[in-house]
Amino acid sequence: MSYREQFIWQRSVDLAVKSYELTQHFPKSELYGLTSQVRRSAVSVASNIAEGYGRRTKNEYLQFLHISLGSLRELDTQLIIAQRVKLADNKLFTPLINEVEEMQKIMVATVNKLKT
Repeated sequence: MSYREQFIWQRSVDLAVKSYELTQHFPKSELYGLTSQVRRSAVSVASNIAEGYGRRTKNEYLQFLHISLGSLRELDTQLIIAQRVKLADNKLFTPLINEVEEMQKIMVATVNKLKT
């Protein structure tokens, strides 16, 4: 099985795409600020899942899933800050923040399942 067939990788790629779509609404003055940070965190989630999947052991894979989870939490924080400083219409943030929360639950459940 390829990492591309994994549900968590597919969801995380979708999350990255949605993050790019949201940040297109941010002001140009944020291009090197929160726009860049949000995009890099979102891309990091899927990238670390893929990288970890290619490692030799389950423990190495778990390490990369933990890194992905950290990136999800960074993304969540960045989105909350961007929402509070009103970088885009408030209603654009809610679906993405909800998706990040759902991904965190999925990631934690995956990690817990692999640990048993």
